[in-house]
Amino acid sequence: MTNSLRVRLLWWLLVPLAIYVFVTGKAAYDNARHTADLVQENTLLASARMIAGEVEWSDGRLLVDIPPAALEVFASPEGDQVFYNVSVDDGRLLAGVPDFPTRAAAHRDTPDYYDADLDGKPIRAVGFVRQMYDNGAIRRVLVSVGKTQASRDAMVRELWRPQLVRQIEMVLLAVALACIGLTFELRPLLKVKKEVMDRDPMQLEPLRVERMHTELRPIVEAINQCIARLGLQVAAQRRFIADAAHQLRTPLTLLETQLQFARQHCEMEPSLNETLAAMQRSNRSMVGLTNKLLLLAQAEAADYTQLARRKVDLAVIAQDVIEDLAMFAQKREIDLGAELDGAAWIIGHEGLLTALVYNLVENAIRYTQAGGHVTVAVTRDAPRVTLSVIDDGPGIPAEARSRVFEPFYRASADTEGTGLGLAIAKEIVQAHRGEIVLAHRAHPDRGVIVTAVFTDVS
Repeated sequence: MTNSLRVRLLWWLLVPLAIYVFVTGKAAYDNARHTADLVQENTLLASARMIAGEVEWSDGRLLVDIPPAALEVFASPEGDQVFYNVSVDDGRLLAGVPDFPTRAAAHRDTPDYYDADLDGKPIRAVGFVRQMYDNGAIRRVLVSVGKTQASRDAMVRELWRPQLVRQIEMVLLAVALACIGLTFELRPLLKVKKEVMDRDPMQLEPLRVERMHTELRPIVEAINQCIARLGLQVAAQRRFIADAAHQLRTPLTLLETQLQFARQHCEMEPSLNETLAAMQRSNRSMVGLTNKLLLLAQAEAADYTQLARRKVDLAVIAQDVIEDLAMFAQKREIDLGAELDGAAWIIGHEGLLTALVYNLVENAIRYTQAGGHVTVAVTRDAPRVTLSVIDDGPGIPAEARSRVFEPFYRASADTEGTGLGLAIAKEIVQAHRGEIVLAHRAHPDRGVIVTAVFTDVS
């Protein structure tokens, strides 16, 4: 996951936001505490002033009547406990809790705020001194009021938590929007990935850069440059194969003629005649291989957009190929038949399609035992045209089925051949944007069905 671009970008977004939320949350908490402390202290001072205002002289003595409003100002849902203490400087208690933790103010009329404990409960208290005068007598009256902290803590939570929740919600929203944005903005890159994965190995066209992000275009352009270099290399290899095959055809044809002439004039030498016959067979194999290499190079180089395409009746092509190979099938004692469902027009290259049918039928005849059957079927099922070559030969071993379309691969070494027939067929079908598959008949060890499906029909 650490190598995921989406995750790494989210970390770059999430870490700074988390730090910001922590700093602002701490500041908001401090502000909430300060505000709650200020409100609480103002309430304590207001209560102390109201109580102090009720202290009076009566017959030379100080008395106090605690007004209800002085305690009602502390009313809250949290049910805080309120304590007070009114005492004179000579130690006499006028009202309140005797063991209240009092602390005299340093200056007249200057409130003194402090924290204390009463009955094991932490309280916030204020001490306020009022000087009382009577006939020249001066007394200092200390009014102390304290309360528990439940309402103050509740106020801190009410002031701080909503801000924290909003900030967390904003972070989550930013992360969600970033994920959505990345999903949309990474689509061009995913399209490039899909386009590359869906391509045929020999499809060396450049990738499209339309609507590509500026940051991604250099990557795609670099890939296109690599594709261009690969295309030049592949084209050079194909030209070499084609040129080499062309160069081989002439001397091989001449050698065939010379071998035939030599065999005609060496009838008195049986051993020499057998040698020449073997050489002639080898020469014919080389001629066949050369022709197949030429056809394979042509099929690999074929581009659907550049083919000389026209309307072609695949059924007619199949009939012509069957007539051409009838003697070959008869020689091998193969029953060669056809199942042609009327005209089957497709758009394609007539020469390549003829080579396709020829290679499939010849391959089936070559690998079918004497007395076997080979059937060529062409059917039209709009919008598709299907070519099937069916035989009842020995079949293809399971371990070899995935490799039969590879060049030079032969499923059986007991039969003459170049191993290029199915490879050529595959290239021709792909050049026409079709699909070729290999299947087996009901008996897994007997017979093969090669099916080519074309969708570019007229």
